[in-house]
Amino acid sequence: MNFLDSYMVDPRLSLLDKTKIQAQVLVPVLRALRAELGKEKADAVVKQALRDWSKQLFADVGASVEGSARRKWAAMHTALADVTEREVTVEMRRHDKEALEFDVTHCRFAEFFRALGEPELGALLVCATDFDIVAGGGSEVSLNREQTLMQGAPSCTFRYAFAQRS
Repeated sequence: MNFLDSYMVDPRLSLLDKTKIQAQVLVPVLRALRAELGKEKADAVVKQALRDWSKQLFADVGASVEGSARRKWAAMHTALADVTEREVTVEMRRHDKEALEFDVTHCRFAEFFRALGEPELGALLVCATDFDIVAGGGSEVSLNREQTLMQGAPSCTFRYAFAQRS
């Protein structure tokens, strides 16, 4: 058992496989909604629904972790890194008490959603969760990410900053 078991549904499944299963359902629903409501309105409805789901999910996961807000973030971040590490290539830039900075230079999630022609859906299902996990860190952790592979950039830039402990 780990913190992400409720998110992963079945711990024997890889996160990429779980994401592909989600996409098998979401892509046809999204496309049907676009046909009925128009792209802008359908995308807005799906975006709001997925953001609400992810925020609540990671708030619940974070609540199950004991300790400080930063400890909650660290536990969720580490658990997510454990289930994504075989799907991404990471170049570490900095890791100390003030910051954690790295670039993702290859991402199988981005390849999958770009091949589907749905990188925005991939960004919602995969990329946006990083910010929901950061929310578990309260004011002790912040994330700045200026670009992602999912959106066509050459890398994803993760720049975590940690508040000074008093």
